[in-house]
Amino acid sequence: MTDLLAHVENSIRQRKLLPPGRRVLVAVSGGLDSMVLLHLLHRRAAANRWRLGVAHFNHQLRGRASSADERFVRATAGTLGLPCFAGKGSVKCHAQHTGQSLEMAARELRHAFLAQAARQFSARAVALAHHADDQVELFFLRLLRGAGGEGLAGMRWRSPSPADERVELIRPLLDVPRADLAGFAREHRIRFREDRSNASLAYERNRIRHDLLPALESRARPGFRNAVWRAMEIIGAENEFVTESARRWLAGRHRTPFDSLAIAVQRRCLQLQMRRRKLAAEFSTTEWLRLRPRLPISVQRAVSVYRDESGLVRIWKPTTHGFDPSELCVPLSEPAGEIVFGRLRCSWRVTAARSFRKPSGQSPREQFDADRVGASIILRHWRPGDRFQPIGMSATVKLQDWFTNLKIPAARRRKLMLATTADGEIFWIEGLRISERFKLTNHTRRRLEWRWKQA
Repeated sequence: MTDLLAHVENSIRQRKLLPPGRRVLVAVSGGLDSMVLLHLLHRRAAANRWRLGVAHFNHQLRGRASSADERFVRATAGTLGLPCFAGKGSVKCHAQHTGQSLEMAARELRHAFLAQAARQFSARAVALAHHADDQVELFFLRLLRGAGGEGLAGMRWRSPSPADERVELIRPLLDVPRADLAGFAREHRIRFREDRSNASLAYERNRIRHDLLPALESRARPGFRNAVWRAMEIIGAENEFVTESARRWLAGRHRTPFDSLAIAVQRRCLQLQMRRRKLAAEFSTTEWLRLRPRLPISVQRAVSVYRDESGLVRIWKPTTHGFDPSELCVPLSEPAGEIVFGRLRCSWRVTAARSFRKPSGQSPREQFDADRVGASIILRHWRPGDRFQPIGMSATVKLQDWFTNLKIPAARRRKLMLATTADGEIFWIEGLRISERFKLTNHTRRRLEWRWKQA
């Protein structure tokens, strides 16, 4: 374990993470990883003329334990003679306000605090204690969520802060296994605090750490983790090539046709444009844009985008007069959400179907079998040739004939909104009966509640 200090210093020097004489803010939670990182950097600070500061963010998720973590970090910083910057924020309140998961809300608040503390300390870099085992866990976490090459490449040794690009995040321990950190802590009697939530299987990362990885290691060939690290290194290098190719294409004046680009470069071009607009670039969104020029898709509340034939992503502004042939894809990847399509503001919520209640209340609403509807829907207007199976009927009918039987004027028919599955099957028509095939039954496991009102 005595070689760990030299190994980390060599990584910092070779990768130019922290030049001599620089200030660096060390993010310290109080756990094993960050406490070892703090002591490693402190031991080599004088020789490299580094000026260290300590930053701790209290997420207020564990009551007294969170407060005790903060006191412990403050005391450690005082013992080492280092300035300490402490912040706190209610992650639960932020998650409820923004609709994010606790994990994402905590990340957003933490990075905002670290960037602010770095500016206050006049530091250009924030050192994080992510290590090699974190990389493996992240690989499988992202793999199970359907990530592409960029996600599977894992964390980089250095990257801009998501809260402030002027602040750089460095990860000096990225190739160090956690077992080596634990050994160093034992050898040098470094105290740290245990976070009991790290053992809870309620979190997906913990299930990967405590269940999936041990099961894979017990059945895989020796060197399983080394194979994953090597794969991430290869994926990362290839990802950098794709990203650079996409950036060159976007920066070019005389671009080759978008459709002639390699599929991976097409996807990255769209992802980069979405990020510039600070919009989510999920795989389903990217594929919709890539394969369907000029057809818009909802990406967040009241914001929809499309790509033109040249490959550029643009904000969609629907027309409001006459017959509107446009359509809008709405991913239902989140359990709840809201979008605007034309003159309507639509919202949805997916819940477990524990009971079946007739919709009530002032605003119009309907309920459907969420698993039959699928992972995304398409909002559009009536088109000639549409067929629909109204609830209570045993067969489909032409929508035009049904409108005629209901004595709906032609002008109103063209303005009515309807929703289809990704395969094009109509299940909802604004203000009219729902489809027979998508009604709630005793076999329904998840319920989709759909509401709409004038935008």
